[in-house]
Parts: sequence; structure tokens; C-alpha cells
Amino acid sequence: MRFLRVLTAVLGFLVAAGSALAAADRPNIVLIYVDDLGYGDVGCFGATRVKTPHIDRLAKEGLRFTDGHCSSATCTPSRFALLTGQYPWRKAGTGILPGDASLIIPPGTPTIASTLKTAGYQTGVVGKWHLGLGAGDLDWNGEIKPGPLEIGFDYCFLVPATGDRVPCVYVENRRVVGLDPADPIRVNYGQKIGDDPTGRENPGLLKMKLSRGHDNTIVNGISRIGFMTGGQAARWIDEDMADTLTGKAVKFIEANQKSPFFLFFSTHDIHVPRVPHARFAGGTALGPRGDVIQELDWCVGQLLETLDRLKLAENTLVLFSSDNGPVLDDGYADEAVTKLGDHKPAGPLRGGKYSLYEGGTRVPFLARWPARIKPGVSDALVSQIDLLATFAELTGQKLAADAGPDSLPRLAALTDGTRTGREHLIEHAGGLAIRKGQWKFTAPANAGKKAKPAKPSPGGGELYDLSADIGETKNVAADNPQVVGELTALLQKIRNDGRTRP
Repeated sequence: MRFLRVLTAVLGFLVAAGSALAAADRPNIVLIYVDDLGYGDVGCFGATRVKTPHIDRLAKEGLRFTDGHCSSATCTPSRFALLTGQYPWRKAGTGILPGDASLIIPPGTPTIASTLKTAGYQTGVVGKWHLGLGAGDLDWNGEIKPGPLEIGFDYCFLVPATGDRVPCVYVENRRVVGLDPADPIRVNYGQKIGDDPTGRENPGLLKMKLSRGHDNTIVNGISRIGFMTGGQAARWIDEDMADTLTGKAVKFIEANQKSPFFLFFSTHDIHVPRVPHARFAGGTALGPRGDVIQELDWCVGQLLETLDRLKLAENTLVLFSSDNGPVLDDGYADEAVTKLGDHKPAGPLRGGKYSLYEGGTRVPFLARWPARIKPGVSDALVSQIDLLATFAELTGQKLAADAGPDSLPRLAALTDGTRTGREHLIEHAGGLAIRKGQWKFTAPANAGKKAKPAKPSPGGGELYDLSADIGETKNVAADNPQVVGELTALLQKIRNDGRTRP
């Protein structure tokens, strides 16, 4: 009997040790995905006129990547690539979506969420979605599906599209939050419906003036893209959005603290309309755009405090990045241009949102995991498109042959600060550009739409040596025809192959 008791104790210890090892091998994952934040918009990447102590803390305690990228210079395609591991330009219908678009990720498609769910994670998404909902002719007053729950998430609390598009309501799991059945929602992107005032017809009702577009239905004193009627009790208050979303994210962490979890926290800040809570309004000299950067930093701080309070920080991988580069005037007259001063939203980079220059897709990229990552700075070429394969690698899974066709496992680059980043990367903003080593090439037909070429070469196209010219000021295509030829051929091969992953 004594032998049996000792054996039982030893076995119990081994099981516990094995469980502890398994837990250490499966960290919690918090992916903080910001909207329209530029490379130079936060302190750890050089900003001085806004204060971002919590984001800077992530950089200090983890890895700061100086060459980290999203997959596109606009939001919907970047989000599609992030979740699916597929370059968005390979698939039709992945451009910027209206607020009533159908889900563009077909149920059954392998995603980050479904991959981690298979590994035993509880999965949740809180915040901006903008990947479509439903399968056509969506009734906002009933069950809303397919959506995040059909592609691997266990829980969702969403801004369905963007803050500047109707419907201006939250969706939790498959229902509009706080909807009065007696006041049904209708949405139309083709023509005006209902009696709600519009910005075009009633500019005097606006608390935020327009610079262009955004002149349809007025909600909370701000006119949007698209028309809606009904759902009065369910409509959000913009000033409360950061608090609402952050509160839901904190509750998800608290509810799932006993098991591995994946939280995709997709902030609305700093997208337009930029309407900070009163606590942050006027907090910077940059106007509302600067104020919502500091509001965003507060949101990050709330999540970090929650991980500390629950003693989860040590074994939680926190990733922080943006869906595209910065934009100043994006439809509302919110003083982003007039109060910019010497702040440089893209830092030393050229371009921003909508642009094929580096400022369009090179964005803040941070990774903190105290149990595994040593603090430092990495210049490895890394991309959000690799997170699907990297999380599969992290959890010991093998992706199916048709999963994440452009996603490569890069756990070493993400966690160890090695230079084992990508050999090449495609950047997207309507057209395509290719990065390889020190070189970046934009084919002639794909020239950026938001900025003129620095110096056209005789054969067309733009080539930049980023090791000497990070600001892409000198087009050296004419002086390097061999490099242009090699990159042109590589870009064409990647397009023709239909995949990057072997």
C-alpha cells in the first residue's frame, strides 16, 4: 500500500509537471490590432508630441521590429490576410467593404482563430471587424450569420464595419446589442431610407464637420457613409466606444484566465471619426487625432494591467500592430492637418494609408512574452500574414496544404529576435510592390496613387535601396537593370504560383 501511495504521488507529480509544460508551450495570445496608426505615431518609434507609455512599455519589455508589415495599405485586405494567411490581392472582393457586405472569409477557411481553437484555445474577437457579415440581404434584426463564430471564434463583440459606416450598432455573437424589436434597423448603401437627417441636407446638425464624403445618415451628431433608419436604442455613442470595447476585452480575459485563450482586440482608434472620450479630449496639441492616440494607449494599458492583476503576463504573448499606415484627412475636418506641427505620423517613411511606399504597410510591430522573448530591437523583415503559420508552429500543428497559402512559420523571428525573417514580401495598395533584402521594386503599372514617383526610370517602375534611402527619395531603377529584372521575375512568379508557402 505504501508503494502504491508513493507511485500515485510520483505519477501525480509527473502529470502536473507535464501539464505545466504544456501550459508553458501554449501561451495565451493577445493580438492588439490598431487602425490607421503610423510608424511614427508612438513614442517607441520616435513620436514626442504624443505620450504612449503603455505601448512603449511593450517595446521596452519585448521586441520592437523596425521592419514589420501589414499586408495592405488599407484595412479590409490587411484584416483578411492577417486571419487567413493569404495575400488579399489573390482573391476578388477583398477591397474596402461597405457596411452591409457579406462575410468575405467563407466558413471552413482555416484562420488564426480556427487553428488556435483546434489547439485548445478559447478564441474571441472584440472591436472593429470590417470583413462582412451574413451571406447577402442581411436582416440586422435577427440572427446575424455567418460571421466570426463560423470561422473559428468562440465569442465576438463587434463594430460591424467601421465607425464611419452604418449601421452604427454593436453586434455581440449573432445579435445587435440593445435592439428594440419595435424599432427595427434598415440599412441601405444605394439610396436614402427613412427620415433620419443626413449630413448633406443638414450640415448645421453636425458636431464634426466634413471635408469630403461621409454625408449620409447622422448618428450621434456625426454623419456617416451609408443610410440607416431604426435601432435608436442600440446606436453607439462614439465617445464611449474605447471604454466599451476595452471593457469587453478585459471581461474576455477574466472569463478565460484558466485556459489558454486567444484575444483579437481590434481597436477602432485611431480611425475616423476621431471622437475621444472627454478624459482624453484636448490632451494633446495635435487635435483629436493626437487625443485618440493617447486614448488608444490607455486601452493597451488596461489590457496589460489585467494580465498583471490575474498573474497571466509571464506566459502571454502580446502582439501590437496596425492594419495600415497613417492618414490625416480621411473625410472629416478634425484638425489633423492644421495641428500636425512637426509630428511625423510615418516617421522617416514616405507615404501612408493607400500608398505603395513604405509608409503604407510598414507599421509599428511589437511582441512581448516574458517567458520566452528577451527585450530588444529586431530589423528582421516580418509580416502579419505569417501569424497563421507561426501560431500553428507555436502550438505544434501542421497546416493543411490549402491553408494559409502565403503564410510562413516564423516563430524564431517573432520570439528570439533573430534575423530569420522573410526573404521577400509583397506590399499591396491597389497595385503591388516587392521587397527583397535591401531592395524594393514597384512595377510600372502599379505605381502608388497617392504620391508621385521620385524619378521615373527610362523603362518605368521604381526601385529603391532602402539600406541607404529609407524615405524612398531616389529611384535607382535605371542604374540597376539586373535587380529590376530579378525582382520583376520574382514578383511574376509569386503571382503565377498562387502561393508562397512550399
